[in-house]
Order: sequence, then structure tokens, then C-alpha cells
Amino acid sequence: MMTPETVVDIGRQAMELMLYISAPPLLTSLVVGLVIGILQAATQINEQTLSFIPKFIATFAALVLAGNWMITVTVDFIQRLYGNIPNLIG
Repeated sequence: MMTPETVVDIGRQAMELMLYISAPPLLTSLVVGLVIGILQAATQINEQTLSFIPKFIATFAALVLAGNWMITVTVDFIQRLYGNIPNLIG
């Protein structure tokens, strides 16, 4: 039976999944941005485009490397959710 607690639990699981699968590209972008920022501060070069391209490339690489895992985790969650529909409504 679908109770408010069940809805909140499914929403919590979805939010946790979102944070879990978004971590690799976001953390990669954060680390590369930090390294570029330190290099820019050390060399006193304050060009905005200098940090954009390396972050873009690193984020793309993280998506390529972790993409298969991200899709697998998402599909597993959706399959479990769809598989539980009869239990939730009946």
C-alpha cells in the first residue's frame, strides 16, 4: 500500500542515487578547478577561459570512464522501482 512514508522513502532513495551518480563528474570538475585556480594564483594569470577547457575535458573524461557504472546503477534502481509497483498499489 502506498503510504506517505513509502513516498518519502522512494524520494529519499532517488535523491541519494542522484548524489551518488553525479559525484564522479562533479568531484573531477572541483579538483581540476582547484588545481587550475592554484596555478592561476601562483602565476597571476587571471584568464577565465583557461580554467574552462581543462574542466570541460576532465568532466567529459569522468563521464566516459564512469558512464557505464552510472547507467547501470540508474537502470538497477528503475528496475527495482518498477518491480515494486504491484506491491505499492495493491
